[in-house]
Amino acid sequence: MKLTGTLSFALIAMFGLATQAAAECVYPKTPASAPNGSTATEAEMVAGKRAIDAYQKEVNVYLDCLKQEADARIVEAGDNADQVKQIKAILAKKHNAAIDELTARADEFNQQLREFKKKSKS
Repeated sequence: MKLTGTLSFALIAMFGLATQAAAECVYPKTPASAPNGSTATEAEMVAGKRAIDAYQKEVNVYLDCLKQEADARIVEAGDNADQVKQIKAILAKKHNAAIDELTARADEFNQQLREFKKKSKS
C-alpha cells in the first residue's frame, strides 16, 4: 500500500515537472559563424549548412512553443483586452527577433557560400 502511494506521488511529481518544463520556451543557441567561403573546404561548407538547417528547425520549435505559451496565457487572460494585447505584442516581438536572427545567420552563410562557389570556379 505504501509503495503504491509513493509511486503515485512520484508520477504526479514527474508529470508536474514535465508540464512545467514544456511551458518554458528556450531560445536556441545561435550557430557559430559561417565558414569562410574563401578558405573553407567543401566538408566545412556542408557542416555549416547542416548547422544552419538544424538552427532553423530549433527556431521553428521555439516559435511553436511561444505560440502555444501565448495561446495559453490569452485563455488565462479571458476578457482582459489590455492583457491580451500585451501578450500578443510580446509574442510578436519575440517571434520577430528570432526570425531576424535566423535570417541574419542564413544571409551570412549564403554570402560565404557565394564566396566558396566563386573560389571553386577559379
